[in-house]
Amino acid sequence: MASAVSASVEELLRNVKENIRSLESAPNVVRHSSEELRRLSEQHAIKTKYGNLVFITSVRNRSAGLTVYIGSPKVMNYQRLSEKQVEILEKVPQTLHRVHNYTKRAPLVRIDKVMGDNDEFTPLCTMYVSVQRRDSIRLAYMLDLLLFDESEVVLGRDRPHLYLLYIPEWQEKDRQVLVFPEIGVTYVLGSDYFGEAKKGFLRMAMWCAKQRGFLGVHAGAKIVRARGPDGRLRRYSMLLFGLSATGKTTHSCHDHGLDSSLGEGVEIVQDDVAFLKKDGSAYGTEKGFFLKTDIDPVNQPLIWRAATKENVALENALVDYTGDIHFLDDTLTGNGRGVFPRSNLDPKCLSPSINLPPLEELDGMIIIFITVRNTVVPICSKLTVEQAAAAFMLGESVETSAGDPTRAGESVRVVGTNPFIVGDPVEEGLWFYDFLKRNSDKVQCYLLNTGGVGEIMTKRGRKVMIEQKALRPQIWETAAIMRGIVRGTVKWAYEPYFGTMVPSYVEGVDIEKFKLENFYSRGQIESLVAQLKLERAYYLLDNCPSFVESIQLTDELAKFTGLDVVGCDVAISGREEVLAKARRATARN
Repeated sequence: MASAVSASVEELLRNVKENIRSLESAPNVVRHSSEELRRLSEQHAIKTKYGNLVFITSVRNRSAGLTVYIGSPKVMNYQRLSEKQVEILEKVPQTLHRVHNYTKRAPLVRIDKVMGDNDEFTPLCTMYVSVQRRDSIRLAYMLDLLLFDESEVVLGRDRPHLYLLYIPEWQEKDRQVLVFPEIGVTYVLGSDYFGEAKKGFLRMAMWCAKQRGFLGVHAGAKIVRARGPDGRLRRYSMLLFGLSATGKTTHSCHDHGLDSSLGEGVEIVQDDVAFLKKDGSAYGTEKGFFLKTDIDPVNQPLIWRAATKENVALENALVDYTGDIHFLDDTLTGNGRGVFPRSNLDPKCLSPSINLPPLEELDGMIIIFITVRNTVVPICSKLTVEQAAAAFMLGESVETSAGDPTRAGESVRVVGTNPFIVGDPVEEGLWFYDFLKRNSDKVQCYLLNTGGVGEIMTKRGRKVMIEQKALRPQIWETAAIMRGIVRGTVKWAYEPYFGTMVPSYVEGVDIEKFKLENFYSRGQIESLVAQLKLERAYYLLDNCPSFVESIQLTDELAKFTGLDVVGCDVAISGREEVLAKARRATARN
């Protein structure tokens, strides 16, 4: 991939570092206090009846298809580039020349923040944002809400300095995100979507963490206290993995109906990214939570109350003429976003620390992969170590009509449910597998399907027809399942199609209504199961062969991943034969 760059990579990195250094004392760079950032941002905002601020942006999603990584082969060789991304890489030298000339003249605001609060690893985060467009000051204000001031935290011994240069007014036709992970710099050109700043810093920090032996996980984190059938109160850490719109933040910030009079409860830690260590501890990253604005006070009361306070900044939420926010109205976008300080959450449900303690200080850890499938994946599955490692590599969900209507129902797979991995994703999967094996006596893993079961969908050209809607578990039902898991009251039964254990009894939930036989004939079930298993096997063998070669191929793993369908016995020695068989079977289905 490095060949796509028409100049020496070392020379490009040197030029980028020199440009960043030149901004340190540039006369066109100013700084503002937190109060000044709020005051300046208010001039470009809609003030709601809650006193918080709503901003309307030009770009309303991350520019993932316009993002490229630049550096050594271990950074660049794992990108699957589109024609547009190749074009961006080919023009990098010219783009950098234009950017560096521009930043000598444009008015820039600098803001310095810290990621994390621990004595080991706390990246320093400096953002330069052009305010040629005056409303771009809000990007600095939102970062001020999201990350820590140096005075608020314990600084780690290891403090890599990360930089992000933001030029929202760059020409739309040249919109792009250039990431230089090995020198800790990102350029965001032509976007005013705040998610580029948030994820830009997290992406670079996760790369740095990986070089230090940690695993950056795209997961919510919390501590849960629950009393078991034996009357003993247990304390578990919990990680919740999930792609966008699966319910990761919803369930990271949910109390699951636990009974405080019994000493039960939750301690919310983080909602997005943490740095996991082999002892089960994890370092949190942010003092603010980045919510999706499709919230309501009934199903997400903790988030609702936190998001309707004055010190909150929102993007593209609909505000009416009275100042009321219509959170569930997607007229302006299906991807409304916002930042609120985690301190806005109910203190009874908030951990005093943004970090998870090591396993030796807990009764265990519960890892939950949240997926959205609509046909035959059980709403809850208990996973073995090998199945959980495969679930991490599959990072599975489906495309929705809100995302891309022409691809609705199609599988989406992102390793670790983390779209921000830099480098070899198999390296991260094997790290996670080793973590599970080392701690198998204290770590439980589950797959929760918040999409439901029973959907029958047909496609006629580009048109998607839903013949039968999925029966979707309500938020309270998923929360009840999680409550049963932490209390140890769920009864389990073997599920023969995917080789997992599934609930036969959950207190307060009618599990029987989610049985596949209620929606499909046996022939339909077997066809849908085979299709999904073939997709999984093909994906793993085609994209992650070294992972398949490294993991113990148990019968349960084979059933879960579809290796039993394509031929588990030749999955390693005859990979090409397996792929050919998978392709033929997929075509028949």
